[in-house]
Amino acid sequence: MNSAKPRIPRRALHGVLLLDKPIGLSSNDALQKVKWLYRAEKAGHTGTLDPLATGLLPICFGAATKFSQVSLDADKGYLATLRLGQTTVGGDREGEILAERPVNVTGEQLLHAVASFLGSIDQIPPMQSALKKDGRALYEYARAGIEVERASRRVTIHRLDIVSWQPEDMLLTLDVRCSKGTYVRTLAQDLGEVLGCGAHLAGLRRTHSGGLDLSHAVTLTQLAEEDADARDARLQRPDTLLADWPALSLPDTEAARFLTGLRRRVALPDTPAVRVYGPQGAEGPLPRFLGPDCSAAFLGSGHILAGELIADRLLSPVEVQALLVS
Repeated sequence: MNSAKPRIPRRALHGVLLLDKPIGLSSNDALQKVKWLYRAEKAGHTGTLDPLATGLLPICFGAATKFSQVSLDADKGYLATLRLGQTTVGGDREGEILAERPVNVTGEQLLHAVASFLGSIDQIPPMQSALKKDGRALYEYARAGIEVERASRRVTIHRLDIVSWQPEDMLLTLDVRCSKGTYVRTLAQDLGEVLGCGAHLAGLRRTHSGGLDLSHAVTLTQLAEEDADARDARLQRPDTLLADWPALSLPDTEAARFLTGLRRRVALPDTPAVRVYGPQGAEGPLPRFLGPDCSAAFLGSGHILAGELIADRLLSPVEVQALLVS
């Protein structure tokens, strides 16, 4: 007698879910739980959050996965809580305490130290990162107790504001806006050294990824309690990932040719990245830039160079149609 459970049929979904990842789960664990809830054929996330971290984790389904790199490359925002006076193995609260030092800092000293990290800075990636050396992730070396040499990397801190300072608990909370590839645990450690007391990362919550923010995110608990229709209603269009790019609308025949990958002549200035839409909502026979709230048929992304629109990432006709009827 065959006692195997029947396979749950998967379905083709196209869109973006803004997930509020809980503490204790890896990004991949969270992705798999969401994928199972949606019974989705294809899904991926757009930037790893450590199990220690919570907050915004965009999940891409179907056609949206073609544009996940945009979110990976985008600037990020975090609320970071630092515990001053303690350094730990790995630079976060889960590591063994290596040293404790007294914390004697004034508000003025805090402001001056924080301001010194604004702009372009160099960071040495932590051993707990997923960067690879000789084919192995750095965290694999760290788990084996091996420290390897790492080259510094240039990142940009766009904003670094003090949200709160709790001297009784030695906890400093910062609002961080930074370029991709910034290691906030390294920022915490380096700031602790500038203050002369050491520090480690006690908590991290991602609040922004490019133009996406945590205010529109949903928790796994909320998703699990909803029915399928309510979950589907939470999906945003794939072009949400490109919301801060200029939008270009093509008339019918031009849109069809663009979808085949052909270059199209346009009387528009050079633009490094555009999101491209089809005839639904277009006006007139010529390509034109749309306003920020367009409802046209999303075709994909491209760039304009020397009067030509050149495709970069295209949806298939099936995907375009699925988005129009969803």
